[in-house]
Formats: sequence, structure tokens, C-alpha cells
Amino acid sequence: MSSPLDLARAHPGPAYTVTLDGREIEAVPGQTVAAALWANGITSWRTTRYGGRPRGVFCGIGVCFDCLVTVNDRPNQRACLVPLQPGDAIRTQEGTGRGTQEGADADD
Repeated sequence: MSSPLDLARAHPGPAYTVTLDGREIEAVPGQTVAAALWANGITSWRTTRYGGRPRGVFCGIGVCFDCLVTVNDRPNQRACLVPLQPGDAIRTQEGTGRGTQEGADADD
């Protein structure tokens, strides 16, 4: 089976490392957070405010908000739009991405 890079005959620069919840994953130049997560077999990285249902990419073009993550301590980043840089720290997000230390309700 061909990868998207093979299909596009893309030759990105050397891979680099980013982290997801402290776990190292590989990314290549030009990848968004969502693309790198998918390439590493990760399809869900957020849970809903109510019910804790898993979410990942839905629209893939920045219209919806299903793919929200925290990138370098900035919550509510759309994973499908944020290009990665070497060393970026990605965290999965629960609900609105606000922790209880910031005044959010535990049920948020």
C-alpha cells in the first residue's frame, strides 16, 4: 500500500520529533498536527465536554472544532490547521481545554 507521500511523489526534509502527551512521535516538514498524528496511527486526541466521547479530524479544513488540541500550552488549536515545528509539545484536550485551575467547572 502506498503512503500519501509516495502518491504525491513528495520528498520532505528530514523527519523530526514532537511529543503527544509526553510520548515522542515523528513528523516531517510541512505536516499539520493532525497529519502527523494520523501518520503515527493516532485517530482521536480530544474528548467532548459532555460524555467524554473521542474526537479527531472531522472536516479537515478548519471549519469544525472536533480536532482541538493544546499545542505548546495554547489550548483550542485546530490540529488540521496548525503546522508542526521541531520540538512542539502537543497535548490531548478534554472539552474546552480549560483546566480547573483556570476556573473551569469540572463538568465542562
